[in-house]
Amino acid sequence: MSKVDTVTYKFAMKLKIERLKKDLSQEKLAELANISSSSISLIERGVQSPTVETVGAIAKALDIELCKLFIFDI
Repeated sequence: MSKVDTVTYKFAMKLKIERLKKDLSQEKLAELANISSSSISLIERGVQSPTVETVGAIAKALDIELCKLFIFDI
């Protein structure tokens, strides 16, 4: 399986797309989600897998349903 086929990579790309749709920097999203900007960077690069709590905080900060972050139509 290639890296682009992994759930971690697909989640990373979906997060970046949703963040950019809202015109948010990584720093602003991190502030809204109350997590570090380095965590957002690691997650978006597929280096770190977020906890369920972190995914929930990110979804809330993006003002989208949590499940939408797992719809990989990319």
